[in-house]
Amino acid sequence: MEPRDRRTGDERRGTKRFPVEIDVEWEVGGVRQAGVMNDVSFDGCFILSSGDVLDGDAVRIFVPLADGMKVQFGGKIANHVYEIGFGVRFEPLSAPQRDLLVNLVRSTNR
Repeated sequence: MEPRDRRTGDERRGTKRFPVEIDVEWEVGGVRQAGVMNDVSFDGCFILSSGDVLDGDAVRIFVPLADGMKVQFGGKIANHVYEIGFGVRFEPLSAPQRDLLVNLVRSTNR
C-alpha cells in the first residue's frame, strides 16, 4: 500500500496556513509527548512528531507562553503520516485562543 499524500483529500484545510516552528506538547489517550507545530491556521495545525495516533483521535495541544504557562487547544486528528506527524482540526476557538494564534504567527514571521 502506497503512503497517502497528506496534502490531498477532504481534510485539506481551506483557510490560509502560516509557517511556524513552536515546540509544543500534545496528548492523546492520557499520554503526553513532545512535538513541533510547523504550520497553523484558525482551523488547525500540523504537528511534527513520531507519536502513534489514529485519524479521529481526540488530541490536546499545549502551546507554551513566555511566562511558563501553557495554552491548551483541543481538536481531532484529521490525518497522520506515520513517523512524521499529524494534522489537527481544532475545536471551535475562544477569542483568547484566536488572539494567541495571531500573536504566534506575527512573532514567528517577522
